[in-house]
Amino acid sequence: MSMTELLTAEDIKKAVGAFTAVDSFDHKKFFQMVGLKKKSPDDVRKVFHILDKDKSGFIEEEELGFILKGFSPDARDLSVKETKTLLAAGDKDGDGKIGADEFSTLVAES
Repeated sequence: MSMTELLTAEDIKKAVGAFTAVDSFDHKKFFQMVGLKKKSPDDVRKVFHILDKDKSGFIEEEELGFILKGFSPDARDLSVKETKTLLAAGDKDGDGKIGADEFSTLVAES
């Protein structure tokens, strides 16, 4: 499954384009712009599994740094600061990674 099967290419392009400057990433705005907030819980889980590149069942800190590339291959990497901010926002149980339920909560809070 690809991201464009779940979200429109136009929304993805707009959302990724809005955060091209380093340290400008805002996950709440991004999830709204990309259309993820309006998706069903099942579709949000599908997006999670696309972003979970190593298929571990979690999005680890290293994978978070490449989250924009999960939506668009030519997107930039997140800065260390942005990655840590996103991890802190999503990691509710403090294990250093974001699980599917935590990701769903993160999107719902947007």
